[in-house]
Amino acid sequence: MIESHHDELFVEPKSSAGTKLLAGLAALLVTALVFAGYTLLRKRHAALVVSSQPSATAEAKPPKALIIIDEALLQGGKTMIGGIVRNTSSEKLEGLAVELELRRRKDAVIETRSIPLAPASLESQEEGRYLLELKAQDYSSARLVALKAGSNALRLPYATAQGQKRPLERLEPKTIIVGRPSGKRGEFLNSPDNPARVP
Repeated sequence: MIESHHDELFVEPKSSAGTKLLAGLAALLVTALVFAGYTLLRKRHAALVVSSQPSATAEAKPPKALIIIDEALLQGGKTMIGGIVRNTSSEKLEGLAVELELRRRKDAVIETRSIPLAPASLESQEEGRYLLELKAQDYSSARLVALKAGSNALRLPYATAQGQKRPLERLEPKTIIVGRPSGKRGEFLNSPDNPARVP
C-alpha cells in the first residue's frame, strides 16, 4: 500500500478577530484626526475673519449730532442742497462741516465736497445750517457721507432724519377758448353734403 500525502497548495488564510479589531481602531483614529484638523482650521479662519473686521465697539458709539437732510430744491437752473445739524451731545462741537458725495451727469464721476456749517461751532442742543448751490445740469445726485469736526477733520458719529420736503410744483391754470363750429344744431361737421378737412 502506497501512502499518499496530499499537500495543500492553496491554503485560505484564517482571519482572526484581533486583526479586524485593529483595522477598525485604525480607521476610527484616522477619522478622529481628520475631524480634529477640520475643526481647528475652521476656528483659525473664524478668528482671522473677526480680526480683519473693525471692532464692534468702534461702530457702537452714540451719535454726537443729528443731521436733518432737506430734499434738494430746484430754483431757476440751480439745485439747492441743504439741511440742519443739531448737536445732541453734552459737549461743544467746533469746526463742523458736512461731507457730500456728488455724482456728475456727463461722466458719472464722484466728487467729494466739504460744506461748513453756519455757525461752525455748536453748543449742546444748538443747530447750524449747511447749504450748497449747484448747477442743475452738472450733477445727478448727492449723498451725505460724513460729519467732520475740528481742524484735523475728525469724523463724528451721527444720525440722520428727513427734513423739509420739496414743495409741489404749481402749474398756472390756462384758459383755452375753443370757437364754436359754424352750422346748424344737429348737423354733422363732416358729411357727404358738407365735406370738411379734418386736421
